[in-house]
Amino acid sequence: MPSAKILLIDDEPSIHAVVTAYLLAEGYEFLSAMDGPGGLNAARTFKPDIIVLDVMLPGMDGIELLVNLRRESNVYVIMLTARAEETDKIVGLSVGADDYLTKPFSPRELIARIKAALRRIQSVNNPNDTASVLNFPHIRIDPSARRVWVNDSLIDLTSVEFDLLLVFAQHHGMVLSREQLLEKTWGYDYFGDTRVVDVHLGHVRQKLGDDRFIETIRGVGYRFEDK
Repeated sequence: MPSAKILLIDDEPSIHAVVTAYLLAEGYEFLSAMDGPGGLNAARTFKPDIIVLDVMLPGMDGIELLVNLRRESNVYVIMLTARAEETDKIVGLSVGADDYLTKPFSPRELIARIKAALRRIQSVNNPNDTASVLNFPHIRIDPSARRVWVNDSLIDLTSVEFDLLLVFAQHHGMVLSREQLLEKTWGYDYFGDTRVVDVHLGHVRQKLGDDRFIETIRGVGYRFEDK
């Protein structure tokens, strides 16, 4: 997606300068905002493919901005958090962030995350129409329509939650590590905190309505089984 639109919402001029240079070098269309209200307005008017969102913003913090944004958009959001603020990471993921990076971060890593996210978005927008529906005793997954039913009830999953469940379903009965889930769902080798998997997986379990579908294998990973 060489013409992809990226929105950076951060109040640090140094980050804007560095990230802008990298994004322009990749050929992306780019817009930036320096505060929360301006960022929310830019998200609504610019309609980016990806938003890079800082937690600490003047006027409206990133968490509040994301809560407001999720009422009207499923745009992919990479949240920037301070190294010491573990709470920001968990809250950000809980209210709808798809991924996060901890400051200070490498611009090259951010670009790698953006590229991986764009590949995933492209695959979502161009589904394989021949993909077979996955039928289990209690759960049915239609990859082409991106819909999931539990006991004939349609459930509402975010894009990342759907992709995570689909990876599990495609490996039914197999134990998958957090690293494998990151690679298969987010599309990149992840060397940082794997908590992003745990938080999104918690949402999937809650929406499925039964923890027994996804079992935690202590010290190894997780296994999906519907029998």
